[in-house]
Amino acid sequence: MLSAIEWQSVLLRAIDIVLVLILTYIILVIIGERRTLWMVRGLIVLMLALALSRAFKLELLTFVLEMLVIGSAVAMALILQAEFRRLLEQLGRGEVTQLFRPARESMPKSDSVVDEIVDAVKELSQNRTGALMILETDRPIDERDFSVPGVRLNAEVSKELLQTIFQTSTLLHDGAVFIRGSRVVSAGVILPISERTASRQLGTRHRAAMGITERVENCVCVVVSEETGSISLAERGSLNRPLTSSKLRELLLQRFSQSVDREAVAPQLRTLGRQLSSQGKALVSRLFRSSSSASREKK
Repeated sequence: MLSAIEWQSVLLRAIDIVLVLILTYIILVIIGERRTLWMVRGLIVLMLALALSRAFKLELLTFVLEMLVIGSAVAMALILQAEFRRLLEQLGRGEVTQLFRPARESMPKSDSVVDEIVDAVKELSQNRTGALMILETDRPIDERDFSVPGVRLNAEVSKELLQTIFQTSTLLHDGAVFIRGSRVVSAGVILPISERTASRQLGTRHRAAMGITERVENCVCVVVSEETGSISLAERGSLNRPLTSSKLRELLLQRFSQSVDREAVAPQLRTLGRQLSSQGKALVSRLFRSSSSASREKK
């Protein structure tokens, strides 16, 4: 029979494993994107290989795997800046329980919604009417990242509505339109200006599009130049310009199709979380029962 000290050691190892599984689950929930999940799984495989090499005392292999794990962790920290930022923000606010809940998904944009946006942009471009639209992609945007949140509309996306908002005779034409899913959330939104050195040909709208996409990863911005009527798409601080309306539609459909992968991942993570929770509780209760029975036998 195992002694009390040995049972305590086994219990501590079990708790250690459960905590690592919980941390892994939190990371998967925060990321929630299928392509990035493969990177996380690759890192987990490297860590498991490192643990096995240490157990078998393979010194050279252990050294190589340690370097690989450290390098992979640093690379992922750079790639997943937005996710780590969200993790730190929630920890700083004391929202620990929110870490165990998958982020609320925004509805992927259907072809009809993209068509309404592209048709509006095409008309605005032909009329050389300046426009700026911020489109939420996968996770909800924290509107505190906007300089001024704007006027709430909560209206269905339509070509006519977007064209009307950006007419120079309206009060909201100078700001950006914030679109989430198939709804126009607000208009007259003031966005932070990019601090990067940019071409003098770029106006305030372009610099605002670059600024918000530098700060917020889960969005793209569509810009129509008032001077030339050219169409641009900003993402992660970079401008793709000039674009035709057909190319803009292609890029938007490609960007928003990635939301489908996230929809498939979330239910799997919830199922995994329930399984890990039930198995962890069963393991801990089994260890406690074994420990108590061993102590009774000694008496």
